[in-house]
Amino acid sequence: MVAAWPIKKQTIYVKKSLIIFYCLLVYASAELIWWGILLIKAEPHRKAMIIGEASVFLLIFLIGTIQLHRTLNKEHQLHLQQKNFLLSVTHELKSPLASIKLYLQTILKRDLDHERQQYFIQNSLKDVERLDDLVENMLIATKIENNSYSFPKELFDLSDLIKKVVDRLQGHVCHSQISMRGVENNISLAGDQFALSSVVSNLIENAIKYAPSCAEVRLKLYKSKGHVYFEVADQGVGIEDDEKSRIFDKFYRVGSEQTRKTKGTGLGLYIVKQVLDKHHAKITVKDNHPNGTIFEIIFQ
Repeated sequence: MVAAWPIKKQTIYVKKSLIIFYCLLVYASAELIWWGILLIKAEPHRKAMIIGEASVFLLIFLIGTIQLHRTLNKEHQLHLQQKNFLLSVTHELKSPLASIKLYLQTILKRDLDHERQQYFIQNSLKDVERLDDLVENMLIATKIENNSYSFPKELFDLSDLIKKVVDRLQGHVCHSQISMRGVENNISLAGDQFALSSVVSNLIENAIKYAPSCAEVRLKLYKSKGHVYFEVADQGVGIEDDEKSRIFDKFYRVGSEQTRKTKGTGLGLYIVKQVLDKHHAKITVKDNHPNGTIFEIIFQ
């Protein structure tokens, strides 16, 4: 929460800058018009030239104003997204840490039988995995942003990778919620296994997050015409057409901050897009009928 204060100050600074900028804009425009009127009165025979030059200046001034406004507004939106990101990360970190602390305190303070202890330890490990996923997302996003990640490529079994990711995630959701009936075996791919594991994990977790409780998340993996296809289909609320082009932006999350109930940092789909771009793969977002979303990846 402390880290959010500098961003709040920056937001206030941007708003003040916009107010000052608009005041200067009004003042400069009024001065220009006034001096134009005085020049025309002083030299009426040059009226056409004065009006023409003033119009060109005002046009250039207006274009610059619009561009500057867009830049300041974009910066303001980025500050808001960063603030929401910090708040989300704080919540995402505190929840599993509080859960782990409670489990460990219970084990230490109570005389539990072996079965009960194993249950608490397993749940603690699940929370540790959740923390690990969050940290890995933040690390890979930072490395991508700094161009410090090389994406080493090697041939690996993508079918096996998906099964391992599903086995890990299945323990966090309803039994058999993730359907792998459409995943074909022994499909190999040349790429960065670690980064693509993050892609698979983020897409499945995203589908689970926005789907109703225990609703099926369907996976497909197959080859067709020399290309490898991977699909993740959910039965959630879906994504509006005007947001489909923005969901891969860093920190962007669907919906408004006031009405959004799902947890997240806004990094998952950003990482997905960046990693797939490095693998020259294409991802498309389609509507799932009757409801939900389908993410389709095509590896060239």
